[in-house]
Amino acid sequence: MENVEVFDSPGKGRGLRASKEVWAGDVLFAEPCFAAVVFDSLAANVCHCCFRRQPKLQRCGQCRFAQYCDRTCQRAAWEEHKQECAAIKSYGQAPNENIRLAARIICRLDKEGGVISDLQLTTLEDLEDHISDLPEDDLKDLKVDIHNFLDFWPRSGKQHTVETISHIFGVINCNGFMVSDQRGLQAVGVGLFPNLCLVNHDCWPNCTVILNNGNHSAVNTLYHTQMRIELRALGKISEGEELTVAYVDYLNTSEDRKRMLKQQYFFDCTCEHCTNKINDDLKLAGAVVDDVKVPDEKVKEVTEYSKEMLSKMEKARLDANYNEVVKICRQCVEKQENVLADTHIYQLKMWSTLSEVLSYLQFFEEAAFYARKMVDGYMKLYHPNNAQLGMATMRAGVTHWQAGHIEVGHGMICKAYAILLVTHGPTHPITKDLEAMRIQTEMELRMFKQNEYVYHSMREAALKNQPMKMMAEPVEEGIKSLFRKK
Repeated sequence: MENVEVFDSPGKGRGLRASKEVWAGDVLFAEPCFAAVVFDSLAANVCHCCFRRQPKLQRCGQCRFAQYCDRTCQRAAWEEHKQECAAIKSYGQAPNENIRLAARIICRLDKEGGVISDLQLTTLEDLEDHISDLPEDDLKDLKVDIHNFLDFWPRSGKQHTVETISHIFGVINCNGFMVSDQRGLQAVGVGLFPNLCLVNHDCWPNCTVILNNGNHSAVNTLYHTQMRIELRALGKISEGEELTVAYVDYLNTSEDRKRMLKQQYFFDCTCEHCTNKINDDLKLAGAVVDDVKVPDEKVKEVTEYSKEMLSKMEKARLDANYNEVVKICRQCVEKQENVLADTHIYQLKMWSTLSEVLSYLQFFEEAAFYARKMVDGYMKLYHPNNAQLGMATMRAGVTHWQAGHIEVGHGMICKAYAILLVTHGPTHPITKDLEAMRIQTEMELRMFKQNEYVYHSMREAALKNQPMKMMAEPVEEGIKSLFRKK
């Protein structure tokens, strides 16, 4: 592989480092998926080939489980689905996503062996499974999965030892990568990418990982491109420098990040940001009102209150009770005002949810107000080329545009476009969408500057001629974790 090489990273085991100097936006490597499956909860809403969310899908006539966009996707997926299809028919139902993914991985290992490409830097056998580190409850779940896997696996197929099967399940548990939909906005499945497993964690990384779903629209499968991940540089990386990505979202305190990393990935994070608790003071800071700092006791009280309200809000959101979500958020934001700083993570989470749900309910003016505050807070905490920052800025820009604030909206869309050019690249579907928005808002901004009255008159006339329609239903903002949580 031209840009990277494997090396022994001190205190971490194997890792990857740059074999030559690279710059922001450069792709260090792209890797096709070894195997991937759709989440159980979305099995009827997402194509099992290209992982696109579609309102209407065609079901496999044999197993009655797999769903596809059309015959093109079904033909493209048949080689991988063939054994799974027969096994589901024989088993009587589709097993859970862990078992389906393990079956696809083992089936491919049987057919092609552990190395499927000259660019593959490690075998699945050499990846850590951390079976010995699993807590008792997780070990019980593992035993149930292995038992169900053995029932599901075809009797006519090659039989494998329990040790081999448990190793695959352990690798999935530690290294199952979140597969997003075609726009990169929501996690819809889980997959395995062996080379990616070699990239170590840092809370302030020098790389980001983006999924490219590939192209399956051509009728002739010869013109299809594979689903792949791309490891992209966030800034200049010198030759010999270790390549790192963030396994968890930076918008948590160092203590919470360390706890999550220990629970999910079984290591203690010793990065600079965790060791020195960088930005922890900002993430839990109190407000300063008239040059007077809010007492720590009051900040702590409102912080605990915010935790409770976040839990209530998430429950209402899962129930799709969006009016209740708005009510809870407004109530909490009122308590947080002039008590928590504009970088306090619980206040940022409330602003983020409130802006998204208000936009969905078409209260664009209020949504834009909170979106602006959210982005201002994010910019003080996140890396300037962080993908989450880019996505949040894009969403805020679109909300301002919808509210009629064309100057602010265009500025935010341009900022988001600059970030996503680095994190996603110019050919990613979401970057292309953003470029179209940038061109549209630039044209509208010129019109606005020439004559504000004419611009607003034309805008109102255009809105009146359009039938009222609901916005896309809010989903969890971005994909906060690199790998799937069990």
